[in-house]
Amino acid sequence: MSETGVAQGQPVAWPSINDAPPVEEGGPIARKGFTYQDEIAVSFLLVMLEDPALLRVHCETHDDLVLVWLLEGQTDECAEFVQVKAGEPDKLWSTADLCRKPTKTTLSIFEASLARDRHKEIALFRLVTLRPVVEALSPLTYDCGSEARALVAAELETLRDEIESKFPSLVSAKGNGCQYWLENCRWDVRYDLATAKNENRRRLLQLSNLAGLPLLYEQIDQLLDEMRAWTKAAGDAKWVPDKAKKIITRAQVLEWWQSKLAEIVDGKAEASGGKLAAKMIAADLPDELVLLAVDLRREYAAEVRTPRYMQADSIGQMQARVKSEALTLRSRLVAGELDLSGPAFHALCLAKMDEINAAPEAQQGAGAFLKGCLYDIADRCLLRFKRPAK
Repeated sequence: MSETGVAQGQPVAWPSINDAPPVEEGGPIARKGFTYQDEIAVSFLLVMLEDPALLRVHCETHDDLVLVWLLEGQTDECAEFVQVKAGEPDKLWSTADLCRKPTKTTLSIFEASLARDRHKEIALFRLVTLRPVVEALSPLTYDCGSEARALVAAELETLRDEIESKFPSLVSAKGNGCQYWLENCRWDVRYDLATAKNENRRRLLQLSNLAGLPLLYEQIDQLLDEMRAWTKAAGDAKWVPDKAKKIITRAQVLEWWQSKLAEIVDGKAEASGGKLAAKMIAADLPDELVLLAVDLRREYAAEVRTPRYMQADSIGQMQARVKSEALTLRSRLVAGELDLSGPAFHALCLAKMDEINAAPEAQQGAGAFLKGCLYDIADRCLLRFKRPAK
């Protein structure tokens, strides 16, 4: 990578990306249901578990995402500004799309990206899209500084000339122009949400295998749901007063991962249902409910291992629904939206299972299975009924 800096005048004391407030906070205000962006953010949390060079992930600060790297052989940190483009027309991305101004007063994607180069850190750029690119943009899909980039130097020169013809004198606040942007921009095609989710599942499974603790499919999805909630909460937070919530550090992700692995190991060391019983007792639930819950969970586990009454796809759909509802209810309790004791929250969870079972599309007689699934999630240390400490 290269950085030319300001051509003339005294050196400028540029602010760090980690300290400077965003120029505008339209992201957190307008951000609702950005499920694709959350999934992409989760993918970079997984990168932090894999690669010590990625130090921090900003969610909705100076761009959709900002990745702060300390690359091998470098002494200065790099800030990679990531634009996530989820709402796209069903066509290949072109140079015209890159340079098009949505309105007379708004910046093109290229202009907005280059304008991020105004901080102490060395600026890098990334565009994450669902759709692939036309041939003219394909050199940007290769890693920056790679041999593949060197092999398409002529194509990059042609692309530079085309962009500069539209923005002949455009430079960043630090004096860098189109050539710098092309050298340091990666076009990252991730395809649709389902593809991004499957890739995150694959990577988390690989990480668990490397840790010597292969996870079940349900455990992987539950952990990914926690990561999605984490990145969404970071994106929704405001820089003031919650700057710390908007920046997720590698140390935080490593601590979270180790704690989850420890919980799973501890759960395996206990007799089946032992963790569930402990959680229910901690939530001040009476012994008879604890015994019934452990029994329901045991019957659920037997049905999952050797289905007698349900098809495999029906089982998967119901498990996903229970996990989703459990995550929503627990998140509301943690956020203070629900002011409930342990027994009251437990009753609410069961009522939600009854509500699912009463739906017209529900499989007949699935109530016990749904509650058994809920208790199995608790037994695997992925749900607590106790009110969180304030």
